[in-house]
Amino acid sequence: MPVTRAKPLDSLYDEVRDYDLVIVPDAPLASGLNRRLDRAHLGIFAITPRRLAAGRRERAEDRSAFLELVTTTDLEWKQAAYAIGNTLQCWEHQGRVDAVLDYDAYADTATETTVEQLSTLDTTSRRLDEYQIDDSKDVAVVGHDQFTTLERSILPTQYDTFDPFTDAAFDRPPFHIFDSSTAIVDAVLGIVSADNAEDVAVVADRGSEYATLVPSALEAADIPFIGGPGFADEQHHRGFVQFLRAATRGTETRVKTIRSVLSSLGIAVDVEHDDKRLQDVDAASLTWFQEFSAEIGETTFAGALTAYERQAGISLDAFRHELEALGIATDDVTRQGIDRLEYYLQSYEVPVDREDEGVLLADAKSAAYVDRPVVFYLGLDEAWTHSPPRRPWVDRDAEFSRNLTQFQLLLQNGVEQYYLVQDTIGGSPATPCLYFEDLLDDDFERFSDLDTVTHGRTFSAAQNGFEKESLDVSPTQIDTVSQSSLSTYVNSPRDYLFSRLVDGPDKDYFKEGNLFHDFAEFYVNHPDLIDEETIEDLVDVMLEEAGPFVRRVDRPTRRTKYRVGLETIVELLDERTPEGDDLLTPNSGWGQNFFAAHFDREVDSPFTERWFENEDLGLKGKIDLVHGPTHLLDYKSGSRKRASRVVKNSALDPPSDTPNFQALLYLAHRRSERPGERLQFTFFHFLETLDDVVAGEADLDETLTTVEYHPTQFEEHARSRATFEKLRDDGAKNCQKTLSKIEYTDYQAAFESVPLPATRDSDELIDSEFGQAMQTRLQECVGEYKYVSSGCKQLLRQLARVRSQNYFEEDLDAFETFVTERMMELNHRRAGEERFPVNGLAGEPNYRRVDNRDLLLDHD
Repeated sequence: MPVTRAKPLDSLYDEVRDYDLVIVPDAPLASGLNRRLDRAHLGIFAITPRRLAAGRRERAEDRSAFLELVTTTDLEWKQAAYAIGNTLQCWEHQGRVDAVLDYDAYADTATETTVEQLSTLDTTSRRLDEYQIDDSKDVAVVGHDQFTTLERSILPTQYDTFDPFTDAAFDRPPFHIFDSSTAIVDAVLGIVSADNAEDVAVVADRGSEYATLVPSALEAADIPFIGGPGFADEQHHRGFVQFLRAATRGTETRVKTIRSVLSSLGIAVDVEHDDKRLQDVDAASLTWFQEFSAEIGETTFAGALTAYERQAGISLDAFRHELEALGIATDDVTRQGIDRLEYYLQSYEVPVDREDEGVLLADAKSAAYVDRPVVFYLGLDEAWTHSPPRRPWVDRDAEFSRNLTQFQLLLQNGVEQYYLVQDTIGGSPATPCLYFEDLLDDDFERFSDLDTVTHGRTFSAAQNGFEKESLDVSPTQIDTVSQSSLSTYVNSPRDYLFSRLVDGPDKDYFKEGNLFHDFAEFYVNHPDLIDEETIEDLVDVMLEEAGPFVRRVDRPTRRTKYRVGLETIVELLDERTPEGDDLLTPNSGWGQNFFAAHFDREVDSPFTERWFENEDLGLKGKIDLVHGPTHLLDYKSGSRKRASRVVKNSALDPPSDTPNFQALLYLAHRRSERPGERLQFTFFHFLETLDDVVAGEADLDETLTTVEYHPTQFEEHARSRATFEKLRDDGAKNCQKTLSKIEYTDYQAAFESVPLPATRDSDELIDSEFGQAMQTRLQECVGEYKYVSSGCKQLLRQLARVRSQNYFEEDLDAFETFVTERMMELNHRRAGEERFPVNGLAGEPNYRRVDNRDLLLDHD
């Protein structure tokens, strides 16, 4: 069936203008007809049944009944709300207040109490039940099928009915498709102004994001509006409930979980405290809230509201009135009480006094008429579909017909209608309102399947954006980069930029990692001060220092973690004492060692915390431990990674999706100091054996991952006599057997015939031209035996394994070139000659390793 054309209000008025009383199903329709009244008329002309019976402005009877029952009966709040809803709804559809008791599934004690109360309360439904229009009046009824049984009960014996529709079809305007909800709101603001606000209506689902976006945008543009957010949506009404929630969360509350509440109260807290437990943060700005939270159990709702008002510098008289009406103003604040208060605010519409001028904001599921010349319809998706009550007293077919009729009428309001929609939401097709399936002849699954106009990104012409001020400042040149900054930049240059601009919160793993590092440095300097008893004391000290980050329930396991970490560090440094005969650089000299301060001792070992800035290579960093002249060591509290994973993560072309250049960077710097020497870099994962220590099966070697730098090209290393002999002595079985039957010159000849490919993949190496040449050479020397073919593959896999677990001359050369290129690129972007892109060298960034995800715009 097509959309049936609705009668214009002027035409409908012409049909009913001579009647004494016109009964309509919709209050805006009544207002529209009354505005067109052009003759003297005694009393009411057009009105809804409820307003006629009430004899006053219609009240929300469900809310008034709820307030009555929760203050005069013993019913629980949710129990009362459920019974009231069922009773009023059944009364509406069946015409009797006690009709709900005819249904055994609903005829319980709570419902009987509710029926008894509603029978005596002065509600609109009761007045409807008792009201009857005088038979002497000449009555017109518009849209008879839209009325419920209770509403029809007031009609006189004789009346005339009028259909709100014509026999013609409505020529529906096209759907206007936008990329986002903000683009839709921008489009509306591009047309609406304070001058034409009285001519415009905006229709949207009250539960959609438009319900908040549109009022906010109109308010920001100083455009008046009628309707909009309700009592529970007011900023400080929501804020007070959140404030109560925050104050009763308990001692484990993190600052970040209540930051919005603190902000609404004007309480500023440094972002570094976000991950700390509220009660453990030593900040003057938080003192008031900490003290209030400690006393919340002895504070009434009214007292808490007063405290909130004083701190926020506002007055919430309307909210205080609701607390008194609910009978909880003098009750102590409890979590159960907060639950009930929030349930009330979410369940009932509390009246709000508003200005009666400006853009009309209408709910898509409430009204059928909005008497404005220009009407914007936002969304029109499945959220616009009514959900018929699933109750036995409701005729679902009749209810669907009423809602479908209301939807058709709603679509045709105004002289100009604009349907503004999104074709996709969150990457999925937006489903049009289900009523369109009955109203449109086209087959469709999404809006783009229908008659549409697509719009690109829009910008509000009314907004000038942020003010800009030119600064005559030359950008500073960055000469060196750390391994962490380089890894972040390679993953996402935009994330790197924001990491330099935006402060982030302190993290428990940062705090703990620093404590472990400080202990290791202190132990190297003062091993004589540390024994088993001292370690137990230091565990307590560490736990106290990290306390703001640690839940009390987690403290026993953290205690074990700290003790095992300290003991493992001691074990390594005792077994493998650092040694060396040179200093890379002076001691870092920045930051205080926690344990040095604790013991009141100095730390100045030539082996620990060595800072370097190598401007020739553009590198900087801090070496945890110089384990030997050619051996560097770094402490890690995270999980251990194999040497092959370390090398893979430092790949350059293309970069890994988990880039980490620490070992490569430090070895490049050390090579510049000790050229031509074989170097080692070890990651010491001192918590790797935590579970094993508890089980008594720890092995110190399982905490260490070492990668080596060989001061030669890999091909030169692979073809060397030393490599040949190692393969012959320590290789796999068939490899040893094969190489034992040839001479070194035979092995070397394979390298002279075909160059070794630059790959770390064993399968690629085996299938390469070099791999085939090696197999041919071995078979020529030994014979075409099966073990020769197998031994050749074992040999090639071993070469690939060595290549994937170590660095060679070409690797560090390539890295130094890579750093030079990145530094040029970085300074180019810092100078403003190019934007910092979101995507890194490997394409889309690994968002799991991004620190500022909310600041990175997709498709930018």
